[in-house]
Formats: sequence, structure tokens, C-alpha cells
Amino acid sequence: MFEGKVAFITGGTKGIGYSIAEALVKGGASVYICGRDAAGVSKAVEKLKALGSAAGGVCDVRSEADVRRSIDECVAALGGVDIVINNAGIAFPGKTVEEISGDEFRQTLETNLLGVFYCCHYAIPLLRNRGGGYIINISSLAGQNAHPRMAAYNASKFGLNGFTEAMMQEVRHDDIKVTYICPGSVNTHFGNDTPSPEKAWQIQPEDIAQVVIDLLKMEPRVLPSKIEIRPSRPPAR
Repeated sequence: MFEGKVAFITGGTKGIGYSIAEALVKGGASVYICGRDAAGVSKAVEKLKALGSAAGGVCDVRSEADVRRSIDECVAALGGVDIVINNAGIAFPGKTVEEISGDEFRQTLETNLLGVFYCCHYAIPLLRNRGGGYIINISSLAGQNAHPRMAAYNASKFGLNGFTEAMMQEVRHDDIKVTYICPGSVNTHFGNDTPSPEKAWQIQPEDIAQVVIDLLKMEPRVLPSKIEIRPSRPPAR
């Protein structure tokens, strides 16, 4: 299905990122994943290699140098880049503007917004040289619905959505598609949450992976630039 294609995925060691990586490898793509934890990267890459072609490395997307090095490593290891999945993200939930520190606010924007810019900045020329490609940014419904005690995360995702829409218009005539996915509650460890059977009503990481696969399989003439995903049956209030 995706034979000959190479995907670069940030935050690819667990949760949504790993599920996307797994689905792409199973579909025949070669996948490069990165994350901040060396042990986590190594473990995830070994699991992916059991399914197909994969590589990975340590990368803090807050560092422009780290991102550039990781993309170079992807090209060296797998031969290029055709698909970019910007999934890495952090949050400090439950803190008011008064309570969150300047460093925590800065980390949130640098990871969730600047990190995406760095990846796109260095990947776009590579995609163009390959005749086109696809960039998918994992955003959130928090990028359009403000919530108290989430101001930093809201700011990062509101910014990500605007950035992505502008970039989409810049590169569409280079045959580079751009989509941002805005999930609601996903059953992962993100934001200090804990996956559990009791939260089976939430969106699962593999559900997001399925959306990514469906996007990549669409006709070239079709561009769903924004996807919103919600649990179909949240607990009644």
C-alpha cells in the first residue's frame, strides 16, 4: 500500500505516534520515529522492525538542531522523506495562568508549535524534491475550544491550527498535502492521564492511526485540510 514511502514521525514511541508508525509499517512504509527518551525510542524501533522497515533516534523537537539532525538521519537511514507526522506534544494540565511557570509555558509552545515549524521547515524541500508528499499535524479540539486551566496548551494548539492552514495554502501547488487532526479525549498517557478499560469510551490511538491511513489513501485531487474527531458516546452528564 505504501511501499517505497518514508514517514518521519515525532513523538513516535507510544500512544498516537506509535500507533501511526505501526499502521504505516504494516502498510509497507519505512518509518523513522523520534522521541526524547533513548530507551523508549530503542524499544519502539525494535517492535517496529519486527513488522517491517524502521529506524529512529533521540530528538527534542524544541531544539532546531535536533530536528535538522533527525531528519538528516531519516534520509540517511531510509532514503528520503515522503510523509511527516508532527505528533510530539506536552501539556501541564490543571494549572491556571497564575500557577503555570514561565518555563512550563515556554516548553509548551516550543514543543507544540515551534517543534512543528522546525520539522516542516526542513522537510518541505525534501518533499518537494520527491515530487510531493503529505504533512499531518496532530492538533486538538483544544485548538478551537478554550478551557480554563489549559491556557498554555490552548495557545499552542490555536497557534498550530493557524500555522497549519497557512502552510497548507503555501505548498498545495507543490503537490504537498497538509492536514491537521483535532481529536477530543484520547485514551493515552498524555497530560498525566492513564489508559484504562474504564476509559474505553474515549478515542483510542489506533483510531487516529486509521484516520491517517485513510488520508494517505485518498485521491490526489482531494484534500481534507482539517479533521475533527470526538468520542461517539461520551459519558452522559
